[in-house]
Amino acid sequence: MRLKELLKDIEYEIIGGAAGDPEVGSLTYDSRKAGEGSLFVCIAGANADGHVYAPEVVKNGAAAVVTEKELELPPSDAVIIKVADSRYALACLSAAWFGHPADSLKVIGITGTKGKTTTTYLTKAVLEHAGHKVGLIGTIEISWGDDHIPAKNTTPESYVLQETFRKMVDSGVDTVVMEVSSQALMLHRTAGFIFDTGVFTNIEPDHIGPNEHKDFEDYLSCKARLFRQCRFALVNGDDPHLKRVLEGCSAEIMTYGLKEFNTLGNRNDLRAENEELIKIPGELGVRFDITGKHEIRGLEVGTPGDFSVYNALSAAGIALHYNADEKSIREALKNEHVKGRIEAVKVSDEFSLIIDYAHNAMALESLLRSLRKYEPGRLISVFGCGGNRAKSRRYEMGEVSGKYADLTIITSDNPRYEDPSAIIDDIEGSIKKTGGDYIRIEDRKEAIAYAIRNGRKGDLIILAGKGHEDYQEIKGVKYPMDERVLIREILDSEKG
Repeated sequence: MRLKELLKDIEYEIIGGAAGDPEVGSLTYDSRKAGEGSLFVCIAGANADGHVYAPEVVKNGAAAVVTEKELELPPSDAVIIKVADSRYALACLSAAWFGHPADSLKVIGITGTKGKTTTTYLTKAVLEHAGHKVGLIGTIEISWGDDHIPAKNTTPESYVLQETFRKMVDSGVDTVVMEVSSQALMLHRTAGFIFDTGVFTNIEPDHIGPNEHKDFEDYLSCKARLFRQCRFALVNGDDPHLKRVLEGCSAEIMTYGLKEFNTLGNRNDLRAENEELIKIPGELGVRFDITGKHEIRGLEVGTPGDFSVYNALSAAGIALHYNADEKSIREALKNEHVKGRIEAVKVSDEFSLIIDYAHNAMALESLLRSLRKYEPGRLISVFGCGGNRAKSRRYEMGEVSGKYADLTIITSDNPRYEDPSAIIDDIEGSIKKTGGDYIRIEDRKEAIAYAIRNGRKGDLIILAGKGHEDYQEIKGVKYPMDERVLIREILDSEKG
């Protein structure tokens, strides 16, 4: 592909190298892959800066280099291209390199603090029931057809994203449902195309700290970018930050919620009414009606809580926008279950155990408050907090667990480069202030074993924070640790 063809959607300046329009043999942002005839994009990352490697890339015969900084380079014929933002340029270049595959897809982007993963899977299930061939990109995996690739990031780098779109189009996918993280929006990973639909679940302070967002304002403003890049917006009308999220949005807007009026002062377009708890052996769920611009009676979702209703409403709203039939919506919402999201694991006939990804105060409070409505004998919370993240998260989660759980078992999560016991100390301090009962068991397997061995009739045990993750990160190394495997080992040891 010719260089000028790749650059046609980008504002740029040629600041060096030979004049002309060279043929580009490859596009890369990894200097190790930049060979003869390549177009190399210099990206300044958290741990390395691609600009440093530009001289080496030029020596190796690159056809062109894209930079956002001034460079000192050896003499060569490489075209040196200056842009305002290399990451934005990479996204646009990647879209062009792979032939703008998003133009052949209905791309549905889902953003928010919690609910993204579940809503993504529910939406995929509904649309597949309705006859669409759907690809999924999210926290757990990238998948389409028989292909399932474990995810490295919630939203891949722009080059990988566009490459994935191309593979999906070539395999016959017509719709993609994807999680869109605030980091991805901040780093322009989703630039270079327009989302057919943008979905907003909710927002509360999260991902604030080193290498993340400097404050809540920054976090919110990044989330809001999605709604200046979509044709149709389906948004949680009950969220108090909705007005800010929709600033600059020119898309058609539909709101959903549990309340009649949204926070903008208008009626929610889709509303959940007549909620009824479902509580049978081995299953906790909710039954509800949808009213408003569409009417569906007696929908059931196989996970508990108001948050499950919100997730189901958003998935149903997307499906209705794409003219899915009521039967597809009903069957998908009832039967779809997501790994690590309110995932029930059978451990006893006397009490229940659930694995969930709740890893911040908002998610944990919503989970515990919702489960309390099912009147368990005791609500037991087993959780820890990740290291090298904002300490406020551990204080807030400790306070929530101390307030809403009957017993908290404080344990280790992903300590990363921090001392696990120091993290537990921080959590313990906040629980003490609530007066809630707790114990400390640093080893996560032992903490889970304690909860299971001491479970009583009617208890509900929550393993919070790990969800779908199958590892524990300690001092830069990820060790295998899947809570389902731990539970099986614990139960086997009890039998033996």
